[in-house]
Amino acid sequence: MLRSAFRSADLETADLDARLLTAKLAGVEPHQLVTGGDAPLGETVRGRLAKALDDRLAGMPVHRILGFREFYGLSLRLSPATLEPRPDTETLIDAVLPLVREKAAATGSCSIADLGIGTGAIGLALLSECPQATCLGVDVSADAVKTALENARQLGLSKRYRAIEGNWLSGIDAQFDLIVSNPPYIPTADLSGLSREVTEHDPVQALDGGTDGLDAYRAIASQAGDRLVRGGYLAVEFGIGQGASVSMIFAAHGFAEAWMFRDLGGVERVLLFTMQGEPKPVSRDF
Repeated sequence: MLRSAFRSADLETADLDARLLTAKLAGVEPHQLVTGGDAPLGETVRGRLAKALDDRLAGMPVHRILGFREFYGLSLRLSPATLEPRPDTETLIDAVLPLVREKAAATGSCSIADLGIGTGAIGLALLSECPQATCLGVDVSADAVKTALENARQLGLSKRYRAIEGNWLSGIDAQFDLIVSNPPYIPTADLSGLSREVTEHDPVQALDGGTDGLDAYRAIASQAGDRLVRGGYLAVEFGIGQGASVSMIFAAHGFAEAWMFRDLGGVERVLLFTMQGEPKPVSRDF
């Protein structure tokens, strides 16, 4: 039902969308759609699929319909105040996780600040991979904070995860071993050119990076230096072609670029910084 309708509507990922929605809403594994594809569906499931069909044809993304998205092996609840965590952001986890583990092995703990948390994806992924780590998440949206805390509870990570409403690091006195962020980085003028799925369903304040897309980096760079412990690290995700500009912004506030990481598509995606004058990791394998 879904696949033929999605194909008729020329959805770019028609088959994948139909498979994901049918499997999740019917409560079966994707392979069972092949082995048991002729099994009758109950009326409740048929109703869910009919609504999903209407929502998808109206432009709602698949994971908004489902209400959750997978990220780094975690299932994270979405809300109107949060972006969908994208696979590209897993590059940030891969970049810093060895450092988190190294710090935890050496000292027994690793303190993390995650700025602009949305669903809590970055901080929660790091906590799930390192039992000695703790994280403070900060977001300007109270609804996003609520969503992240609920995700932490569902994942059993509440004891090591806190989230507060705030403006980046403003008003925070604590110091951290690691500061991470995937901030809004789309130039304001480019927002109207984004896909319908983004413009109608992702929160604008989580997308809009100001005139040149770099406002959040300026704010973070101006605040973060005093919030890192000696020998600490800061890592940020950025948009296509923004790497050099982001590096210059942080350099002006006393940071030194340690490594740049590319996503699975080969696009420059994450920058890792130390404070100027402090040693950087000896290799990208840490």
